[in-house]
Amino acid sequence: MLDMNTSDQPLVLIVDDEPAQLALLSYNLKAAGFRIATAKDGEEAVLAVEEQGPDVVLLDWMLPRLSGLEACRQIKASSVGRGSAVIMVSARSEETDRVRGLDTGADDYIVKPYSVAELIARVRANLRRVRPAVAGQVLEYGDIRLDTDSHRVTRAGQSLHLGPTEYRLLGAFMERPGKVWTREALLDRVWGRDVYIDTRTVDVHVGRLRKALCVQGGADPIRTVRGAGYAMG
Repeated sequence: MLDMNTSDQPLVLIVDDEPAQLALLSYNLKAAGFRIATAKDGEEAVLAVEEQGPDVVLLDWMLPRLSGLEACRQIKASSVGRGSAVIMVSARSEETDRVRGLDTGADDYIVKPYSVAELIARVRANLRRVRPAVAGQVLEYGDIRLDTDSHRVTRAGQSLHLGPTEYRLLGAFMERPGKVWTREALLDRVWGRDVYIDTRTVDVHVGRLRKALCVQGGADPIRTVRGAGYAMG
């Protein structure tokens, strides 16, 4: 189940079979500025990752139908899940358990009981790696610089004026240089999953972004991949 808000907010998938824990984490993560999706078992978690592409997955070890370990393996084996940060949550505190969890592909491991403040800090730390554009970082590609705090974009030191949609498009491209984005993936990331618009809209806004990036000269940094989509570099 997905709780929608703006597409700019990072999405955290919480996977736990205890309703009280789901409610507690959902409340606190929403208050911290995240969008929330939830799953109650391992199979549902794997499906949710494929459908929703969360930025961070909080994955409980002990789950019905499919264990957290196996769910983690399947998530990290998929092209969508590979881009998500998985934080394994477990009452198992032995070093061998931590190693086992990390060996399955988990990016982090947190032991119960934990403080909510620590958990949110871990989420933010992992988010800085997978989505730096929403984590208050400066992104650079060639002579293009995007300051996520000031929302300022420059090229070769000259300020560029982008519309809000073009700014979000540029952020997606600069987060993952070389990644080929399909039009559908860009729609999900920039416009949000509940917005139903024609994929040709992506072409229009990519064209506007290209024009803005090259208004003062310089090569077009956005590559069209025939039959697939777009990439930066």
